[in-house]
Amino acid sequence: MNQNQMGRQAALWGLIVPAAGILLLTMGVRQVSGLFISPINTATGIGIVGISFALAIGQFVWGASQPLFGMVADRYGFVPVLIAGTLMIALGTALTPLVSSQFGLILSMGILSAAGAGAGSFAILIGASASRIPAEKRSFASGVINAGGSLGQFIFAPLAERLIALTGWISAMFTLAALSLLALPLIAKLRPPRAEQLASQTSAAAQAATAAPAPSTPEPGMRAQLRTAFGNRSYLLIHAGFFTCGFHIAFLITHLPGEIALCNLPTSVSGIAIGIIGLANIAGSLGAGALGARYRMKHLLFWVYLSRAVLVLLYLAAPKTAMTVYLFAAGLGLTWLSTIPPTAGLVGKLFGVRYLATLFGLTILTHQIGGFLGAWLGGISVASTGNFHWMFIADAVLALFAALVHLPIREAPVLRSASA
Repeated sequence: MNQNQMGRQAALWGLIVPAAGILLLTMGVRQVSGLFISPINTATGIGIVGISFALAIGQFVWGASQPLFGMVADRYGFVPVLIAGTLMIALGTALTPLVSSQFGLILSMGILSAAGAGAGSFAILIGASASRIPAEKRSFASGVINAGGSLGQFIFAPLAERLIALTGWISAMFTLAALSLLALPLIAKLRPPRAEQLASQTSAAAQAATAAPAPSTPEPGMRAQLRTAFGNRSYLLIHAGFFTCGFHIAFLITHLPGEIALCNLPTSVSGIAIGIIGLANIAGSLGAGALGARYRMKHLLFWVYLSRAVLVLLYLAAPKTAMTVYLFAAGLGLTWLSTIPPTAGLVGKLFGVRYLATLFGLTILTHQIGGFLGAWLGGISVASTGNFHWMFIADAVLALFAALVHLPIREAPVLRSASA
């Protein structure tokens, strides 16, 4: 490897490692909310359904905020969006112990924290880095960045469970709020170097000065790109599959601790299980990123969703022991967020990277509509029937549906911007 290649490698890692670190913190804080349902209910008496609804609002807001923040970032830059998101996560998490009503919980966890996490989500981070990463490295970079979120879940889940057990849920919340602020110094590392900004501005000015008066293939604007995307069947099928992914993840991350409690297992099993999901998903995310460069992404997604359906059905049939939960968590972890690199890759393959943060952010919105239903209906299910059996059945059926809808997707470019 010559000096230039080493420099490019260093620049690549200098970009994706801070992005992965930011996602570690935002996803780490976000993915442990289910551990707080029982303590919050005991302290406030809001009720499982009320708390589940507040967290379901958070699932929707997290998804809805991403295309909005993506549009702002595409227009004004990613660094201000990431800074605002970090401050919102910290504020929402710190306010949660101070509220005692469902409305207050919706405001703190359902809006502030969730919107902040949306501003620091994978869609924003991959959009911030995609234009500075060579096309052949984007799938790999997506996997590494996504793995940061999984590592955050692995670290924060057992940490939060121990903090709740040893110091109480209020101290645990304040600790998470403080830890989320560690993202601020990492955000600064994503700022394009001054020389790169000047070069980009100079290049743009030169192109404008020498451009023909009526170019034959102008770069499409955002509205044109959105019209094209929503008129494309493959993009709509991606949305359909990602809806079921959101249902699956939100249901389990919110209610897996409740399911474990119903199995009469200790609370420590919940923290360990969620941590195992995060650890296994590091391998799943990295594997999905690497395989996306070699195999068709729609086929990868087919097998991921099909394996989810099989895992859920096997769990239902197995005896409910701690080992069963840990094995189930490990299997889930391999597929947990491994859908994200190939899904983002499909969107980029269809439409290029110019508006990737917006277009992928919209798929995240659909994902989180499913997430809203998964979190809310899980609470209604356990309150009505005393268990989550029918939610697991619905989860398996939707996973099979998601596997099948990816097969007709066409992986051909539809409309590429000049920057692609």
